Amino acid sequence: MTQTVGHQIAEGLADAGITVIFGVISIHNMPILDAVAEQGRIRFIPARGEAGAMNMADAFSRVSGEVGVALTSTGTAAGNAAGGQAEALTAGSRVLHITTQVDRQFMDRDRAAIHDVPKQPEMLRGVSKAVFRVWDEQNAMGALAAALRAAVTPPAGPVSLEVPVDVQRVPAVGSARLAPIVPARPAPDPDALDRLAEQIRGAKRPMLWLGGGARGAQAEATALAQLGIGIVTSTQGRATVDEGHPGTLGAFNMTPEAEAVYKTSDLMIVVGSRLRGNETKNNKMALPSPLFQIDAEPTQAGRNYPVDGFICADAQLALKGLLDRLPDSLDIDPNFQHDIAVARAKSEGALRGRLGPYQMVADHLLARVPAGKHPWVRDVTISNSTFGNRYVQVAAPNLGVHALGGGIGQGIAMAIGAAAGSPDARTIALVGDGGAQLGIAELITAVDENLPITYVLMNDSAYGVIENIQDAQYDGRRHYSKLKTPNFGLLCQSIDMPHHKVTDIEAFADTFDQTLTTTGPAVVEVDMTAIGPFAEAFAGPPAGAAGQKT
Repeated sequence: MTQTVGHQIAEGLADAGITVIFGVISIHNMPILDAVAEQGRIRFIPARGEAGAMNMADAFSRVSGEVGVALTSTGTAAGNAAGGQAEALTAGSRVLHITTQVDRQFMDRDRAAIHDVPKQPEMLRGVSKAVFRVWDEQNAMGALAAALRAAVTPPAGPVSLEVPVDVQRVPAVGSARLAPIVPARPAPDPDALDRLAEQIRGAKRPMLWLGGGARGAQAEATALAQLGIGIVTSTQGRATVDEGHPGTLGAFNMTPEAEAVYKTSDLMIVVGSRLRGNETKNNKMALPSPLFQIDAEPTQAGRNYPVDGFICADAQLALKGLLDRLPDSLDIDPNFQHDIAVARAKSEGALRGRLGPYQMVADHLLARVPAGKHPWVRDVTISNSTFGNRYVQVAAPNLGVHALGGGIGQGIAMAIGAAAGSPDARTIALVGDGGAQLGIAELITAVDENLPITYVLMNDSAYGVIENIQDAQYDGRRHYSKLKTPNFGLLCQSIDMPHHKVTDIEAFADTFDQTLTTTGPAVVEVDMTAIGPFAEAFAGPPAGAAGQKT
């Protein structure tokens, strides 16, 4: 059989190390998927929609460290994936979106061909790090290699590759084979490291703020923490240093207790973080001075805070360079780590006090998630905004997955990608009833693929945070926030998904633990209308500020 470009692309992906593709089959991508199936080297997970496929590819990449691949059709299908791709762009995930195009004779001409979107590349550019197109059989492998390289090279991000359907069908040219892509990593300037190391040696209470870009520097950041340097992380940088370490605030980065620590610190180095508004009070929170920044992206220098120095470099290389320049011990204030530990404990205690009956849920998940090295996936819901993003610890940087961009409804699909990327550990996903209804069809995908997932579904039969905001800011006028919520027990029964409903909070721990030995996915529904409210209503970010919503 003559090898087509579709077969060449499928083979090239496998040669480059791709093990899983998520997507929706279509007439416009059949040549590629037919080859994927015939070759048998890549697992294809059929999503129920392109939005879900993109969220799956994103979470798969975060957990596995591999490139996550989403395969969609052209036009509307590519548009369906845009929201999930915006999330991947926000998170800097290594994702390749292979989408298609109409036949070349109609491409870019607005001739009303079926599935044509004349400005599809412009749409893709809005949610992509880069956009590539296969123009003909001559450049198919070159374009694929370039797209993969762009996706993994710091700063990583989702890349789109258009492959016209008629090109997929033509005979392939050449026999070039792809190899796994090794990304270029920007090396730090030695003189800049010398100057920053001198700052550290002279500081009494230095701190590192670790973001998602620092997750590859786990050993180096931990070694700096062992020298006495204080640690705080963004939600995306969690567990770069073990969250149980006494010298870390974890992701309690914006509490009054954390701010008190910042006031006494005499140096902060921000590593691989965008200092997002919802973790810095829209950049109005005072950070220590002097403030230095390390980032692989040169345009990020002083993006949200003025900095006293900037090093454009891969985080792991930069922190290793600093360690090489520092002595075996530093002249750190001996009370510094104690002060951080006290601030962390007070922050956790204040949070637990706001949970009311849901302290039991938070405490049990805290006991189970890190100990079992479970991927911890969270949708945007009140429970995540209160305890999921900070209190429930994760065992490693790659095991924490959440909707960084703040869009609801992505958790169900993200759990599927996480489970595919970590098949030997059961994925735990925290979702709300409102968000679940946006991605509910992907529960069927989880069943079809028999993936080890426990969905903890917090059901208050409403957009709870919206109701709380309406109570706090709109004199209790509740418009458009009440939801007609499905009977999740009947829904799960109809798709052969085990379902457990918790109406008494005392039953949560045993009910949840039952699912940890279940084969395949299961839902633990927490009936919040039966159990009651949180001790303190979470009303989202304060008016005019970013708060700690996500």
